[in-house]
Amino acid sequence: MKKTTISFGLVSIPVEMKPIIKDNDIAFHQLHKKCLSRIRYVKYCPHCKKEVKQNDIIRGYEYQNDEYVTLTNEEFNKLKSEDEKIIEIVGFVSLNEIDPIYFEKSYLLSTNSKSKAFSLFREALLKTKRVAIAKTVIGSKFYYVAIRIMGVHLVMNTLYFQEEVLLPDEIRDAKFTKKELDLAVQLVNSLKMKFRPEEYVDEYQEKLSKALKAKEEGKTIKKSKVKNTKNIKDLMTALEMSLKNVS
Repeated sequence: MKKTTISFGLVSIPVEMKPIIKDNDIAFHQLHKKCLSRIRYVKYCPHCKKEVKQNDIIRGYEYQNDEYVTLTNEEFNKLKSEDEKIIEIVGFVSLNEIDPIYFEKSYLLSTNSKSKAFSLFREALLKTKRVAIAKTVIGSKFYYVAIRIMGVHLVMNTLYFQEEVLLPDEIRDAKFTKKELDLAVQLVNSLKMKFRPEEYVDEYQEKLSKALKAKEEGKTIKKSKVKNTKNIKDLMTALEMSLKNVS
């Protein structure tokens, strides 16, 4: 948890920021196949031919082949301004203006006391149906962020920069008939549902957990069943059969 401040005009709003996404994947260690000992990663200098301690390592930028410019931690700190320690709001936009592809990490913004400024800011976002765009530093990286309402909570998402999103300028479109489009739309509508994330289960992690339990008990892992799917090359036939399967 990190304590910081939202700068909203001349209003300062103290908040606590904490990640709200956890990695649910089962963790594995790398072992030596022969003796099952944990593999240790050694930081080694090939020039000095010896293991290097962490405090003897610095960061360097390779500006040409085998030529480096180095920066110390002190020099990195000189590049930071005091303003970067806060979440400085630069403006407000509609949520639908931000394509989901730009969202990176999610953080919960909260207050540990009854803060009038915090409650007022949250209510203003709710009333205007707007999202705050702000800039801040998390760790050592500079971010633009979106602060938005999610239920009763105030959530902050770090945003990717435009140059980090690699989308091609053009796409190749193939021709299709009106009937094919009508069938595709019908298929989409027939599969319409509500977004309920609580119903989505990580099926692979469940299988992995069961497999590890089986191995602990000395059992053999069974191969997963393969779904029997037909490879239909004709698009119209595939659409018509898909509709029959969901009806």
